Amino acid sequence: MNETGDHTPAVQRRMIRYGDFVREVNLHHRRLSFNRLTPAGERRGDGSYRPYAPERLRLDVFEVSRLVGPYSATRFLEQTRAVAPLAAYLALFQLLILRAAVADSWTITLGLFAAIVGLMLFMEGLRLGLMPFGEAIGNNLPRKSPLWLVLTIAMLLGIGVTFAEPAIGALQTVGTIVDVHKAPYLWLLLNERAGALVLAVGAGVGLAAVLGTLRFLQGWSLKPFIYLSVVPTLLLTAVLHFDDDLRVVIGLAWDCGAVTTGPVTVPLVLSLGIGIAAAAGKGNSSLSGFGIVTLASLFPIIAVMLLAVHVASGTGPDDIIAAAEAAQRTAAPGWWTFSPAAEIIGGVRAIVPLVVFLYLVFGLILKERLREADIVLFGLVLCVLGMIVFNLGLTYGLAKLGAQSGGIIPAAFAPVDGLDASPMYGFVLGILIAMVFAWVLGFFATMAEPALNALGMTVEDLTAGAFKKRNLMLAVSIGVGVGITVGVLKIVFEIPLGYLLVPGYTLAAILSWLSNEEFVNIAWDSAGVTTGPVTVPLVLAMGLGFGNAVSAIEGFGILSMASISPIVAVLGTGLWVQRRARLRTDEPPRSPRLAGNPS
Repeated sequence: MNETGDHTPAVQRRMIRYGDFVREVNLHHRRLSFNRLTPAGERRGDGSYRPYAPERLRLDVFEVSRLVGPYSATRFLEQTRAVAPLAAYLALFQLLILRAAVADSWTITLGLFAAIVGLMLFMEGLRLGLMPFGEAIGNNLPRKSPLWLVLTIAMLLGIGVTFAEPAIGALQTVGTIVDVHKAPYLWLLLNERAGALVLAVGAGVGLAAVLGTLRFLQGWSLKPFIYLSVVPTLLLTAVLHFDDDLRVVIGLAWDCGAVTTGPVTVPLVLSLGIGIAAAAGKGNSSLSGFGIVTLASLFPIIAVMLLAVHVASGTGPDDIIAAAEAAQRTAAPGWWTFSPAAEIIGGVRAIVPLVVFLYLVFGLILKERLREADIVLFGLVLCVLGMIVFNLGLTYGLAKLGAQSGGIIPAAFAPVDGLDASPMYGFVLGILIAMVFAWVLGFFATMAEPALNALGMTVEDLTAGAFKKRNLMLAVSIGVGVGITVGVLKIVFEIPLGYLLVPGYTLAAILSWLSNEEFVNIAWDSAGVTTGPVTVPLVLAMGLGFGNAVSAIEGFGILSMASISPIVAVLGTGLWVQRRARLRTDEPPRSPRLAGNPS
């Protein structure tokens, strides 16, 4: 009997989040057999059943163009909207405010066009070629393999996808701008040890994939991971800060954390992690997709700083400078180091090893046959071709325009070689112009990010409308604008980056402790959606060009400030949303008042 004395079975009650309830009741599924949509098969002479197989369509060139044309135009316009406004803003600011013509304008225009076409081909190839691999492995691997093997593959996948990121090539491109005499260790990591640098970044992403997957399985909170990641990162930053030779590597290390969360790393690693959680019956949480992006931003920072410490323990600055000068005098660069051979080799080297690894996992471990192999193969060809074309656009368009704009903007407040009219304004007014330029660039570039729009819709659904999409987009965009502005001021006044990062991440950790789990996940992952394959090369090249123009030792650090600022902004907005919700809940109900009756 229950407590009331009758024999009615007691009802067990379970508390659930209101956001989860709304999400579940809004999902309606209706199962329909595919056999009802296709004609019936036929029986062969031997009694076997032959299912219905539609005839292969035969289209002429005109019909293919009518089908492919609108689709390609739509994809081309998507990438144009990401590239053209930023390029137009940089060019117009240079022409109208600084009164300086854009050098090599036709080369830059063709380079930007190549970047648009390359991104279009690469993103389409990613959808048709790489993503089917990632989704199939994420769904099948956890069911057919032990956990240790799954986590090992997740680690290797994190390394592989890092090499395939379009923005990772920007690090090697900007490495040619660094002066070995001013920053020997920075030059060494970006040139002679560029492969080791990318490998260290990939190892950080792989470790993030492993821990993020374990977090999905165990249902752990993200907050302890943040504290355990931020503390050693800041301690290593302090160690490098007090070393005069290694201090210049801090900006590179923190900027590497922003480069990793691109269009290849996030979907592939995330699909594997969520697939593992779903196979274990723990993939239905509304927060299943959050956390890996955060860890994939922090762990590469630690890896790069450890690599710098290791390199410094065996090589001195004078040795690096002497070796660089000797190499310039004696070594004749090979044909593979010149364009376009360098871009072609880089595109093939970025995609093909990852594809081979995924195919081996799919065939040898899962023992599966890839469905629609011809479409997947076509997508992989598009990936390689798109990466090659994008690398050409990066060399002749994005990096060239960013370096040129960054080198000319200081003419507003300081003398710049080659510009006789510099400085064009007084120091205070010129600094204000540079700050406005940086803020507008960061704000509107972030507002135009498609990934931010998608994140905003996800957050609004997750919080049942408490955190509006517009509020999130404004908080992230304002934060990025402030971060890029602070990064520019850091270069102009040569402020040590540690003085900015330690207070910023300490404040973020305190705000995380005060916030609930949902807002912590949202805020820390929001930094990852602000650094796309277009923004990263532009900002990196602009920062280094800016640094060279004002004779700064290095120009890194803008991306790192553009990452911490939106975290703080979103956490602050989240606390405001929480406070408003509490006030609304605690507010006493108003008594109804009849019309004409004041009582």
